[in-house]
Amino acid sequence: MPKPRLPALKAAITGAAAKNPARFKGRAKPKGKSVGPPPDHLTVEARRAWRMFVSRMPWLNASDEAMLELASMIRGLILAGDDVGVQKLGLYATTLSKLGASPTDRTKVAMPDDDDEEEEDEFFGTC
Repeated sequence: MPKPRLPALKAAITGAAAKNPARFKGRAKPKGKSVGPPPDHLTVEARRAWRMFVSRMPWLNASDEAMLELASMIRGLILAGDDVGVQKLGLYATTLSKLGASPTDRTKVAMPDDDDEEEEDEFFGTC
């Protein structure tokens, strides 16, 4: 079975695209919609956790909402003072890692630019 294709953004971040640019030439770089408001079925604490995650992890988009919901539910239990247990804490740590919330995982994430200034091209002016 062939190895799955490496997404263009991940290839750029890991340096694979620089190592073999011809392999990644012409690949689409999908841009996701931003994360919406927290779902209504979440508890007050979980909705608070959702907003906290969104404000602290600006790279999240709509495709991350299922993982974000899971992390928010567990964080909501912690914020409510409930005893979550070892299994939920392990799941919480794994979920945060998949969202790019740990220092190690953050190195794998492309952060959006804070400024919306257009780049100036050397030959064609403003893009």
